[in-house]
Amino acid sequence: MKRGRLRIYLGAAPGVGKTYAMLSEGHRRAERGTDLVVGFVEHHDRPRTQVMLRGLEEVPRREIEYRGALFTEMDVDAVLARRPAVALVDELAHTNVPGSRNAKRWQDVEELLRAGIDVVSNLNIQHLESLGDVVESITGVRQRETVPDEVVRRADQIELVDMSPQALRRRMAHGNIYKPDKIDAALSNYFRPGNLTALRELALLWTADRVDEYLQQYRSEHSIRSTWQARERIVVGITGGPEGRTLIRRAARMAAKGSGSEVLAVYVARSDGLTSASPKELAIQRTLVEDLGGTFHHVIGEDIPSALLDFARGVNATQIVLGSSRRKTWQYVFGPGVGATVARDSGPDLDVHIVTHDEVAKGRGLPVARGARLGRTRLIAGWLTGVAGPVLLTVALTHTGGALATDGGPGFANEVLLFLFLTVLAALLGGLLPALASAAVGSLLLNYFFTPPTHTLTIADPQNILAIAVFVAVAVCVASVVDLAARRTHQAARLRAESEVLSFLAGSVLRGETSLEALLERVRETFSMDSVALLERESDVAPWTCAGSVGGTGGAPPAERPEDADVDVPVGDHMALALTGRVLPAADRRVLAAFAAQAAVVLDRQRLALEAERARDLAEGNRIRTALLAAVSHDLRTPLAGIKAAVSSLRSDDVAWSPEDEAELLEGIEEGADRLDHLVGNLLDISRLQTGTVTPLIREIDLDEVVPMALVGVPETGVSLEIPEELPMVAVDPGLLERSVANIVENAVKYSPDGRPVLVSASALGDRVELRVADRGPGVPDSAKDRIFEPFQRYGDAPRGAGVGLGLAVARGFVETMGGRLTAEDTPGGGLTMVLSLRAAAGRGPDAPQDRDDTKRQAVR
Repeated sequence: MKRGRLRIYLGAAPGVGKTYAMLSEGHRRAERGTDLVVGFVEHHDRPRTQVMLRGLEEVPRREIEYRGALFTEMDVDAVLARRPAVALVDELAHTNVPGSRNAKRWQDVEELLRAGIDVVSNLNIQHLESLGDVVESITGVRQRETVPDEVVRRADQIELVDMSPQALRRRMAHGNIYKPDKIDAALSNYFRPGNLTALRELALLWTADRVDEYLQQYRSEHSIRSTWQARERIVVGITGGPEGRTLIRRAARMAAKGSGSEVLAVYVARSDGLTSASPKELAIQRTLVEDLGGTFHHVIGEDIPSALLDFARGVNATQIVLGSSRRKTWQYVFGPGVGATVARDSGPDLDVHIVTHDEVAKGRGLPVARGARLGRTRLIAGWLTGVAGPVLLTVALTHTGGALATDGGPGFANEVLLFLFLTVLAALLGGLLPALASAAVGSLLLNYFFTPPTHTLTIADPQNILAIAVFVAVAVCVASVVDLAARRTHQAARLRAESEVLSFLAGSVLRGETSLEALLERVRETFSMDSVALLERESDVAPWTCAGSVGGTGGAPPAERPEDADVDVPVGDHMALALTGRVLPAADRRVLAAFAAQAAVVLDRQRLALEAERARDLAEGNRIRTALLAAVSHDLRTPLAGIKAAVSSLRSDDVAWSPEDEAELLEGIEEGADRLDHLVGNLLDISRLQTGTVTPLIREIDLDEVVPMALVGVPETGVSLEIPEELPMVAVDPGLLERSVANIVENAVKYSPDGRPVLVSASALGDRVELRVADRGPGVPDSAKDRIFEPFQRYGDAPRGAGVGLGLAVARGFVETMGGRLTAEDTPGGGLTMVLSLRAAAGRGPDAPQDRDDTKRQAVR
């Protein structure tokens, strides 16, 4: 069945008009005759949104009872049974009520898409998983409901619903988004101009990147090689010379003139030895371009201008920055140079900038290495010299020397030397085969035109036979030596290029680059492949699994088996590196084998790092256990000794205890048992936190239902409680919160002087609720405020029997497990204040945005 298409309306903040735009699209499609239904739309009592729902068929919602309240969610089964062509589904990041078909609404949408139903949905930029930390740093609000980026990136269409911060705030002030009692708080908190501007920039940049992906995919599918200048990308061609730093800085200044510009530094390693870069200089230039916000790329190419242009067009670059040639004037006889060639072949779609620098015309060594790799031009020149050259020489000699070469000609010996010169020249230009052809043609021409009797292949003088034989032998030997030298030079140059790549690879290892995806991407770039995958399996008969892959966008997907790849390199018995795109020559496999071995090492290193992390956790657990035994050796014995002594006294028949004495002994037993129970409870709690087995059951509750329960056992005169009635509910685990507050208050009472009660107060701040426990004790210096939350830490001169220092550690662990924070502050006037910050319940905070996904759910009584 063909998968349905997904269209997403993306907004920067609540209220920009995503739902309105989605419903407008629904009306347009319905008017065109499309079978369309509303799967789920939440109008939040906004009149304009309610009007837009009229005339559209709505699938009845599913009612779910949860904790005594009735909620409504999208009925996925009903939509699937209805099978419309298009379904409108609001709030893609919404979390469904427990008991629903799926936990998340985007999972509901995936089911509809798999069934062939097109879906139109929406979400805000802050609900993307990858932007959670960024949004929290901007707004101070952590989005608990998010959508994986890959789900949104797979959408067939993404449309940005944009609105300026000023216009959005005006809509808010006019009451078009929230109810009047929420407007002032929202405008002064979440909807501040700075917040909205930053969120808008995030949405614009993310959408621009997605548009760029669409553009690259389209150009790849339609084999478009010309550059579309939709975005400035500046490619800097570097040779590893000292001028590279100047070029990189110049390109960075050019990129700074336009927002969103990119700088890509490219070093092309050529197998003919034209480049001989210093690894140290390359490392410096790599660091420089990365510090300036660009990226560094290492590419192997047979021809530098072609490789540079192919790379630039492959990344849809708009400009190329090159340095003026370092060659001296006489060296231009060997060709126009890289800069001139790139400028000539770039076409109208690429601007080429030639930048002057201090190394201009200072030379770059003799171009001996150019002869190492015989290109097409050299081969043609060699064949012309070897075949046409002897013919032209023969014509010239016969016209100047008469019918017989011996009659007024230069002489047979000189004629042999002239033909030998052409043979050597053909060898220098074209290699062995043109030289052999020249020797054969020259010997025949010498025999026919210059050896008596002429115009026949008969040789009368034996000396002439020896001369021609020596000519052929010398020609073959010279050609062989020249060709061998060329091939050896080419091999040495190629090995040098390979050593540069391997040196670069070793440098990445030394720099600690352990990302498998980054290494595979480097392999793909170096060998110009479509995709690279590292495959592994457990045994010879087990199926292959992909440990990591890159590429495949718009081209061949990563291979799932080594047999499906164009190139595969085995790594050990059960691992292989698979590449798709083209077949590589055997000479490239040495370098590829090194990359494959490094990929296996990186994968092992990542897994060892995970094992080391687990080992550190185990070691930390062992340390905690050791400290536990050392810390409680006395504290466990003290209450046990007191209990045993009291029990032994009561059971003694030697003493007649009065009722007052018995009551005192029983009270001592009870106090010791309470101390022991509290101590064991804290030990169990810290053990649960260390092993990660604490699973909070979050629900909405009022603080005045939990805090009084935590104060049971504390003298009424020891605590002053102030919790406003209008305080929002909090989203917490009541049991964990009660234990946390009890430990915090107990610690405060312990250090508070007699007659000075501990103040427990609460207030709302943004979308958080703060519970503050203030004492008037000696306080704690700033340097020790974090240390008091560590296990087995007791500050000051607390008596040995006062506990083992676990109360605050347990409290902080429980609070952080519930998504809150526990910090210590100084109490004005002296003392210590513990600040417990908790999340306000969805939609109950005085300034929480009302169309956050976790606030849009309405109960039906």
